Amino acid sequence: MQTKITRRFLLKRSFGAFLAIFGLGSGGYFYANQIEPALLDTNILEIKHPLIPKSFDGKRIIQFSDTHLGFQYNLHQFKKLITKINHLNPDLIIFTGDLMDEPNRYDKINNIVPLLEELSAPLGKFCIFGNHDHGGYGTDIYRNIMEAANFTVLLNESKSIKLDDGPPIYLIGVDDAMLGKPNIPFASRHIPENRFKILLSHAPDLADMASQYPIQWQISGHSHGGQVKIPFFGALVTPPFAQVYTEGLYSIRDLTLYVNRGIGTTRLPFRFMAKPELTIFTLKSQNS
Repeated sequence: MQTKITRRFLLKRSFGAFLAIFGLGSGGYFYANQIEPALLDTNILEIKHPLIPKSFDGKRIIQFSDTHLGFQYNLHQFKKLITKINHLNPDLIIFTGDLMDEPNRYDKINNIVPLLEELSAPLGKFCIFGNHDHGGYGTDIYRNIMEAANFTVLLNESKSIKLDDGPPIYLIGVDDAMLGKPNIPFASRHIPENRFKILLSHAPDLADMASQYPIQWQISGHSHGGQVKIPFFGALVTPPFAQVYTEGLYSIRDLTLYVNRGIGTTRLPFRFMAKPELTIFTLKSQNS
């Protein structure tokens, strides 16, 4: 417990020093604590690859991640997020981990399921474990919530998604790298060759390992985009397994990685130069 308090104190002191150096003072504190955490970015990307079947052209995947309910992010904000996602008419919804900040201490668990149930996507709703979903004895709590809300939990396993009579695409979901046991080859063992595959990994830095397999895309969260970034320096703190790839789009060999900045905050209730993010991916076949 003492380590956690000391780390939090040092982070706060570092952030306070940053504000003082750049002359932001109380105004900067208010912005980072109250304003930027509520400034939701909606980023739009195209996933284009010759292995994507023509029948998937134009299909929309929406990713949200790292809500950390119970820390700074609350159910009222979560309800607004659910409404926004539904208004975007996704074909498929992906949640890439860290639903609650401390699952065993969150006292509004019964209110989460009805909200997640409202999410609608004709091709399904899928999720994976983040480190906070395992933390605080939360493994079963998280799985029960997501399954009750009609999400398919992918724990070192894959799922095919098929349209019409054409070939399917595959989602591969692996366990969290910090508190779980991710196993990419085991999760993808039943997938035929020459199929388009998207790996869902909470930890973005698994991309170096994933790039050694015939996987075309990886979608991750966990990093919060650094959560607090200092101009000309970068992220103040990055968590384990998100220290190489912190946000945005990367190419690693034949793999394309996208790292979402997440919705909520953790450890410190601040965001600076790392706005929360909702990501829309549009599938496109190069053969269309």
